[in-house]
Amino acid sequence: MLFELTEFIGIISFSLSGFYIALKNDLDILGIIISSFLTALGGGIIRDTILGISPTSLTTLTPMLIVLGMVSLLIIFKFYKKQDFKRKPFFVFIDSIGLVSFSISGALLAIECHFALSGTIVLSFITAVGGGILRDMLINQVPYVLKGGFYGIISIFIGNIVYFLDQLDLISFDTLLIIFIFGIILRWVAFKRNWKLIILNQQ
Repeated sequence: MLFELTEFIGIISFSLSGFYIALKNDLDILGIIISSFLTALGGGIIRDTILGISPTSLTTLTPMLIVLGMVSLLIIFKFYKKQDFKRKPFFVFIDSIGLVSFSISGALLAIECHFALSGTIVLSFITAVGGGILRDMLINQVPYVLKGGFYGIISIFIGNIVYFLDQLDLISFDTLLIIFIFGIILRWVAFKRNWKLIILNQQ
């Protein structure tokens, strides 16, 4: 139940995020749909492929319906014309929800599969950023996770926390909610303070 909840929250948030990126890059309607699809479902598809199972996004109708439903609503209500929607702080907020949700769901699935700490971190990371990497490669950009400061670090951090909570038998709705809120706050603080990792060739 906790896994499904975090998955659905992540899909909704990353559908919005993919829509935003598509608008920013002047993509047409098909490009918008593909951008939203890859951002929302790409990481889960890569994750499931790693696990050797049929991707749930391709074997069940619900994930695709959520993406198409979100894109349709954004177009019908003309969110692409709203200035608030186009502002970066709004994007950071919705993208943070997706990042944290998918980091948690990836870690939970890794624990269910009895992965070690390293495997839990990898699955958490791939679920959270895999779709964004595919999207950015498609539009010929360096993936945001490779230049976006603390973006990927937050996912790795969450994977660690969820793993050790499981080791202490402390996984519950309340503890995951605390991680969820903490992750969003951390992402927001990193954005506001412009925290970045070291770029070695920067003068």
